[in-house]
Amino acid sequence: MRDAQGPAADVPVVPAQLAAPKPLHDPDPYSTPPYGEPGPWAPAPPVQHPAATPAHSVTTPAAPAPAPPTLAGAPTLAGEPTPAGTPVPSGTVSAPGAPTAPGAPTAPAGHAPVPPGAVPAPAPVPGPWQRYDPWAAPGTLQQTGAPVLSAEQRRARGRKALVAGAVVLALVSGGIGGLVGTYLERNGGVGTVELPQAGKEAAGRDADSVAGIAGRALPSVVTLHVSGSGEQGTGTGFVLDTRGHILTNNHVVRPAGSSGEITVTFNGGETARAELVGRDSGYDLAVVKVKGVSGLTPLPLGNSDNVQVGDPVVAIGAPFDLAGTVTSGIISAKQRPITAGGEKGDGSDVSYVDALQTDAPINPGNSGGPLLDSQGRVVGINSAIRSAGSGSELDGGQSGSIGLGFAIPINQGKRVAEELINTGKATHPVIGITLDTDYTGDGARVDTEGSEGGPPVSAGGPAARAGIKAGDVITEVDGRPVHSGEELIVKIRAHRPGDRLELTVARGGKERTVSLVLGSSGG
Repeated sequence: MRDAQGPAADVPVVPAQLAAPKPLHDPDPYSTPPYGEPGPWAPAPPVQHPAATPAHSVTTPAAPAPAPPTLAGAPTLAGEPTPAGTPVPSGTVSAPGAPTAPGAPTAPAGHAPVPPGAVPAPAPVPGPWQRYDPWAAPGTLQQTGAPVLSAEQRRARGRKALVAGAVVLALVSGGIGGLVGTYLERNGGVGTVELPQAGKEAAGRDADSVAGIAGRALPSVVTLHVSGSGEQGTGTGFVLDTRGHILTNNHVVRPAGSSGEITVTFNGGETARAELVGRDSGYDLAVVKVKGVSGLTPLPLGNSDNVQVGDPVVAIGAPFDLAGTVTSGIISAKQRPITAGGEKGDGSDVSYVDALQTDAPINPGNSGGPLLDSQGRVVGINSAIRSAGSGSELDGGQSGSIGLGFAIPINQGKRVAEELINTGKATHPVIGITLDTDYTGDGARVDTEGSEGGPPVSAGGPAARAGIKAGDVITEVDGRPVHSGEELIVKIRAHRPGDRLELTVARGGKERTVSLVLGSSGG
């Protein structure tokens, strides 16, 4: 039934809230896109819900046309029911008591209704962008479509994270440790510094080591301090027997003269006065004796004929008054003919030594000290050195060692020491000739004139009996070459009186060998 007011009554009334949509945000006073003026950005697209896709091979009957919607707020005419199965649009107000056909399937909200008897189509699987609603209420959990890890995958990821953390921790710890170690090394540790040190060891050493040899020999080596006649000096000696006899060099005791003083200092620091027993300048040997001293240990004597070049040796002495100094080296050569002394000018104080050469350091103050072999036995008496800028000299000077030291062989020293102890003087072997000191050729030449008006060849002497005449040149002794008169004297004095020698003599361009027995001369 219509109102009688006319056509105007057919115009529907639109509510104010449907006339224009209300914006979601207030207008932006700065016109910032997308809420202000149009710009390069566009607002997010609205959420769309597509219609359900019918199942394959299923025919869906066409849905009846829906009745014209009734505007929200517009009343339904009384007595006009809504047909069964007719959907009511969202936002419409159904008349109270409107029936719904029983058994009719109900369509999901927002989807087309399903007619009676039709098989509903399966719901489509929404994609991630269909499930994501940017305008959803805050705090709503939404599925983004990312894969969900299984428990094993989560454990594996945890293990990897743990290993990575351990590696990082190790690198950081190593770096910090290195920095701390470098700082401690450069600046020292914290607190009291205690340095590592080896523990106490046994004092014993091998008997044939330098330490073992020195340990046995030092108690028998003494230091001599000599003064008198306006001179003084320091030298070394070693004990020969328990009676107090000490062997040393003649040039060590020479400053004492006949009225000087000789003081002996033992390795333990004890001192005692000593007196001269005898000395010989030709051999550069002397013997002194201490009194009132007991418990002396003599050094064992070796055999210098057994020494070979290269054998190890140990020298003990008091160089520059440094008592008990031990040096070591080897035998560098044997039978080195050297001469030393000659300060008097007449040759009476010249020493002729067929020496052992050693590179063991020998310095002033070593004179008279022992030269020991590898078993601690005396094989020589240290007597002279050759220093830079000088010839062979007694080590009483102030020149230092350059590795050229000379020692009197102990075989010669033993014979002379025994004679000095027993008789107070030593004998010298001789052949009974006078040598030409001006001869510059090779060998030793017999002078044509004798000394002090005597004949150059002593009548009835060893040389005369062997047929040697004035002007003959002696070139060899026991098969060893002789290059000068001094060398011939050294070779002869290396023997005892009564020893037989073989001499090679040149006369008129011809050589012959003669044999003779050495004579004796008082020292």
